[in-house]
Amino acid sequence: MAASGLRGLRELLERVRYEVLPAKATEDKVLAHVPREVVVTVTASPVKGLEPTLDLAGRLAGHGYRVVPHVPARLLRDDTHLKDVVDRLREVGVDDVFVPAGDSDPPAGVYEGALPVLRRLGELGRPFTHVGVTGYPESHPLIHDDVTIQAMWDKREHATYIVSNLCFDARVLGEWVGRIRRRDVSLPVYVGVAGPVERAKLLSMATKIGVGESTRFLARHPAWFLRFAAPGGYVPERLLSRVEGVLGEPGAGVAGLHVFTFNQVAETERWRCALLERLGG
Repeated sequence: MAASGLRGLRELLERVRYEVLPAKATEDKVLAHVPREVVVTVTASPVKGLEPTLDLAGRLAGHGYRVVPHVPARLLRDDTHLKDVVDRLREVGVDDVFVPAGDSDPPAGVYEGALPVLRRLGELGRPFTHVGVTGYPESHPLIHDDVTIQAMWDKREHATYIVSNLCFDARVLGEWVGRIRRRDVSLPVYVGVAGPVERAKLLSMATKIGVGESTRFLARHPAWFLRFAAPGGYVPERLLSRVEGVLGEPGAGVAGLHVFTFNQVAETERWRCALLERLGG
């Protein structure tokens, strides 16, 4: 890899966000292994609701982390519930939220998608400095690609960044970044990549999320498990090295990496530090 490529990959690894699930041991894992300069995002479960997410986000914020709770639209009951969530997060110093549509079916309340929630946050005076929305480099199982890109366009006035969903194909990821930029979606992008997760542990974590949710999880993402089970397994730096040239272009607007840890926090941070050391960072 050229020197400029090495430098670009180092920069991506230095600007990471770790996504974790709000399980019983998550707080201890983060405290033991994640430096305070690494942003921690906390997912929300259709099975367990928002409470575990809000609770963990508050505790991690109290430990000095910059925390980004997921607030799925379809888990919110109504405007009053949204206002309560906003107040609770602001009280613990959270200034960044991620607002996906969510997978709850049926929705818990009045919100079917993220855009109405984003508009309501605007009416509440934009209580968060940073607001993230989802991007889909690979096809969404239920939504046409052009619709997902149009949705990002519709959300651009309300959001401050995009987090791409998992993608294992460097070509697809690079083409997607080009497509959204050609559509004048200029929000910075955090590229979603899986950490160095083992297939067996990923399956175990999926089943711990909740029976109904894990069934949907497995049904939506069968290709993920084929990737992890392939000869040689999944190596995140292989994907990053193949796509770094595209992500490093000035017009790409890549802000950093969003690493899906699947709660393998220690393994993810060891991998990042080892790769930085090999790259001379």
